[in-house]
Amino acid sequence: MILCCGEALIDMLPRQTAAGENAFAPHAGGAVFNTSIALGRLGEKVQLFTGLSSDLFGDVLRDGLTASHVDASLAHMSDRPTTLAFVKLSDGHAEYAFYDENTAGRMLAIADLPATTADALFFGGISLVVEPCGSAYEALLLREAAHRFTMIDPNIRPGFIRDETRYRARLTAMMGAADVIKTSDEDLAWINGTADASALFDSTAAQVILLTRGADGVTIMTREDSCDIPAHKADVVDTVGAGDTFNAGFLAGLSRGGHLSKDGIRAATLKDLATAAALGTQAAAVTVSRAGANPPWANEL
Repeated sequence: MILCCGEALIDMLPRQTAAGENAFAPHAGGAVFNTSIALGRLGEKVQLFTGLSSDLFGDVLRDGLTASHVDASLAHMSDRPTTLAFVKLSDGHAEYAFYDENTAGRMLAIADLPATTADALFFGGISLVVEPCGSAYEALLLREAAHRFTMIDPNIRPGFIRDETRYRARLTAMMGAADVIKTSDEDLAWINGTADASALFDSTAAQVILLTRGADGVTIMTREDSCDIPAHKADVVDTVGAGDTFNAGFLAGLSRGGHLSKDGIRAATLKDLATAAALGTQAAAVTVSRAGANPPWANEL
C-alpha cells in the first residue's frame, strides 16, 4: 500500500465557451491528489491522506478518487471550503494562482494525523508550504521515515511561498529523512541555486535522487552512480500533472520490482531504478498529450 500525503484541490482550467468567452472549468487536482489518481489507475493499492471538504468541490474530489480506485478513508473531513487553483497556460506550461485561506486542506493539523500500515509514503506539493498543514505533513514523514519507505517531491511554487525561511527549514528536515528525493531542474535552482542535484546527498539520507528535465527526460542518481532516461515523445497539449504522473509511475515501477521498502530501495540496482523511471516517463507522456491532469490507465501504456 502506498499512502500519498498532501493537497487535493480544484484546478480551475482555462476554457472558451461556445460564445467565444473566456471561462474556467473546475477539475479535480493538486499535485499529491494527481499522484494518487495515477497510482490507482496503474493498478497500485493507494490511499490519500489530506483534508477534504464536505462542500460541492469536495464531492468532485471524492468522486474522482473513487473512480480511480483510491482509498480516501484516512482523509480528514471538515466543512471548511476546498482550495481552488486558477491555472494560466502559456505555450502549454502552467502558472497557478491559489485560493487557500482557511480551507479544509490547509487547516489540517498534527492532531489529525492517521495511524498507517502503508508500505510507503509519498509527500509533496503546496501542502508543505503553509500552516498548519505543512507542520502536520512534516511530522508524519519524520514519524514514519525510520521504518517505512518515504519519497518527497517539493514541486515548488515560488508565488505561493510567504515564509521562505520556515519553508526551507521544513524541506531540509523532510528531504533529509526521505529515501527518494525527486526534483525538477527549476526546483533545484530554487533549493540550492545550482544545477548539481548530487549535492543533495551531502545533506540528506537519500538513497536516490531523481532530477526531471522536462523534454530532456530524467537523471537518476545514487550515491555510487547515475544514468539518464530519455523522455517519451509526445504531442504536448499541456504539462499539468506531468511530474505528478511521473512520480506515480516511478513508485509503481518500484512496487512491481519489489523495491518499495527501506531494504528494497537500498538493494535496488541502477537498472532497477531505470526500469521504474521509464514507466514514469511513459505514463507522463500520455498525461501531457491531453488536457489537464488526466493520467493514463495501465491498459493505455
